[in-house]
Amino acid sequence: MKMNKTFFIFASGLILFFLMVCSPLYAAEKEIKIGVLYPLSGAAATIGRDLQKAAEWTAEELVNNKKPDIDLLMTKWGGIPNLGGAKIKLIFADHRGEPDRGADLAKRLIEDDKVVGLMGAYHSSVTKTVSAVAERYQVPMINDSSTSPDLTRRGFKWFWRCTPHDEFFTKDLFELLKGLSEGKVKGVKTIPKDQLKNLAYACENTEWGSSVGKVIETYAKEYGFNVVKGILYDSKSPDLTSEARALIAAKPDCMLFASYLSDSILMIRTLKGMKASPNFFWGQNAGFEMADFPKTLGADINGVLTRTVFIAKIAKVKRIAGQINELYKKKYGDDVTGATGRSIVGVQTWAYVLNRAGSTDKKAIQKACNDINIPGYELVMPWDGVKFDATGQNILGKGLIGQYQWKEGKNELEIIYPFDLATANMIYPFPGWK
Repeated sequence: MKMNKTFFIFASGLILFFLMVCSPLYAAEKEIKIGVLYPLSGAAATIGRDLQKAAEWTAEELVNNKKPDIDLLMTKWGGIPNLGGAKIKLIFADHRGEPDRGADLAKRLIEDDKVVGLMGAYHSSVTKTVSAVAERYQVPMINDSSTSPDLTRRGFKWFWRCTPHDEFFTKDLFELLKGLSEGKVKGVKTIPKDQLKNLAYACENTEWGSSVGKVIETYAKEYGFNVVKGILYDSKSPDLTSEARALIAAKPDCMLFASYLSDSILMIRTLKGMKASPNFFWGQNAGFEMADFPKTLGADINGVLTRTVFIAKIAKVKRIAGQINELYKKKYGDDVTGATGRSIVGVQTWAYVLNRAGSTDKKAIQKACNDINIPGYELVMPWDGVKFDATGQNILGKGLIGQYQWKEGKNELEIIYPFDLATANMIYPFPGWK
């Protein structure tokens, strides 16, 4: 009798234990680990830390804890509903902009930290190696911010990219140039094409910059423009004098750049010192849109254009963009940028995918990524949504082109393209430097 009673107590305890383990209350205490690879030291540390802040803030403030006043479905969750309220835990790894290091860190995150998936890695060259590791281990990777077109052309089954890539963005550039020649740009009279026709570009020479150069060459032919000079340079170079001289010597109407932060600042200062005077000055995102770019250069970038995916003034036409930007700026003092906005969307996509999967099983997550369709009104971005095609590319994203305009002692980033979203008259031609 005593043995039966002991067995009953033991069995009851065992049943209670399993009920606790399987109950929503227990699940609510669980964490879902996602490995995030960014450049947190080295030449791109500034942008890497900004991306880290945006990702951490999104997971903590918009997913794991409720914000009922924000017009996003996930801000009502307080965790992942279909996983019993489980919280997202981001585990960051610093790849320093080094592809081999990124691959090693991805293995460590998968094998040692047991992450359910990966996010990152900003540099296209690092994303290339990290995604190859994810593919080999059959671990889902959602890319928020790398834009080399080739990344979604490798036939991978475990890689998805939220952001549009450089072909989307460079096409926008040529549509803007075309629009200038057709009188479509706000505040600018029709510009004869022969004042825009000759282009010169300078791009950093890794996976990203070299692909931008190739895409510029391709679209220039398609739209009837001439590339009179193309330069690939080392983004870590302490001196860009020879590159700047070569650009000026080519006498282009338009100067185009793909640069990270330190080299974009150095390039502007070098060109200013040489009194370069193109009609049109454009940067392919990255360094040109980071908060430290206008802070450092001030009035020297009046009239400079940058492609991006988020400009704070989009709040004029999209309420949720204003809500998110206001919260973020209150926390960190800076507006959301295209880079940090994509980090926000990356974490958000992970949250929606996990909720759709209702599981941390990698096959379930893979299916959820392939099936996900996040509507545009759920995003901080001015996109139509997040929906991946068979290659893993989001087909609902789109870009913006902004222009820095110096007003009352500070830079305002105004929307210039798409033309129907323009928030100010475009400054044309580029006014040069004083």
